[in-house]
Amino acid sequence: MTSQTLKLDELGNKHINEILQIVLTKQLALTVQLPDGDEVIIQPKPLLKPLPILEGSIPGDWKEAIYQ
Repeated sequence: MTSQTLKLDELGNKHINEILQIVLTKQLALTVQLPDGDEVIIQPKPLLKPLPILEGSIPGDWKEAIYQ
């Protein structure tokens, strides 16, 4: 994922919809610097890989084994 830093006034009159669409399509981490020096990062949510399915079994009396 690439990153880009812009000052708030550099965003101009772009609508939030346009900014979010650019961030999503370009897979961009956009850092916006506010006039007071604070920064806000806008980035797409990462897609998680599905967990693997493992072979195995759990004994039926596993709860009793814990408390013995």
